[in-house]
Amino acid sequence: MAGESMSEIKIGDIVARKSYGYDVFFKVVDISEKDGERILTLKGISYRIEADAPESDLELQPEGKVREYRDRSWREAERTVADRMNDMMYYRYYVPRSRGWRKKAYYRDTSDDKAGRIMKPGKVLHLDGDKDYLGHCIAEYKKLGIEVVGEYVPEREQPAKVIPLLSEHRPDILVLTGHDGFIKGQDSYNSLSSYRTSKYFIEAVKEARRFNSDMDSLVIFAGACQSMYNEIIKAGANFASAPFRDLIHALDPVRVCQKIAFASIDTVLDAEDVINNTITGKTGIGGIQTRGKYREGFPAEPVE
Repeated sequence: MAGESMSEIKIGDIVARKSYGYDVFFKVVDISEKDGERILTLKGISYRIEADAPESDLELQPEGKVREYRDRSWREAERTVADRMNDMMYYRYYVPRSRGWRKKAYYRDTSDDKAGRIMKPGKVLHLDGDKDYLGHCIAEYKKLGIEVVGEYVPEREQPAKVIPLLSEHRPDILVLTGHDGFIKGQDSYNSLSSYRTSKYFIEAVKEARRFNSDMDSLVIFAGACQSMYNEIIKAGANFASAPFRDLIHALDPVRVCQKIAFASIDTVLDAEDVINNTITGKTGIGGIQTRGKYREGFPAEPVE
């Protein structure tokens, strides 16, 4: 793969690692020096992974390849659109028109069997350590018709800020995400010190459970790429990443929320059903049985 001079690499550039076969594209977010060599801190542009790499292992990616990479990865994120359209709860909230899909005000046309009913999916509070990913996620929640409050909160700050934000917004579903990664050179998947930011997700989940310990009342998703899954679940999350220490897509947390937000409160979702709606699947996302957050009411106002 042709690249540009290493000396041109700076914060904000998009690079790939030679030693990994250019498999993931990263943005350079920090530069330090160790033993006379520049070490660059990297964050994935489509996957929630953080890594360090020596400058000698990096190659600057031209704009055309970056555009192609972004398009490919976001198309992959849309591969479950057909499944979403077949989801009964999704149909209850959206009605077809000639050009795409149109959100209704919590109810459908009078010709529908749900006419006159209020339809309210669960509300999401989404804390994200990546501003760009937060923007993509908020757009996706809105596309799905899910009420959401999004906050950019760096991973290390999430434990301190989660309770004030929960108190302010009172969500049904909490997302704690950003970037993570298994540190190269570590040899123990069972050691918290082997992970970049898992400890912050674990601490934030514990804080959230101090605020609300009921796993049916407050549903929590936490984690990012390669996160310490078992410990996040033990801390009190309903869903987490990453059971096989896999990379997860930026929109995977949204896919988890979608299933929960549109499943009736009378329904206990099997974890596998939720995971099958994600982009990465069971290698990246896992969880436990969880009650849905969708509610119906009667009557609805007879105007849109």
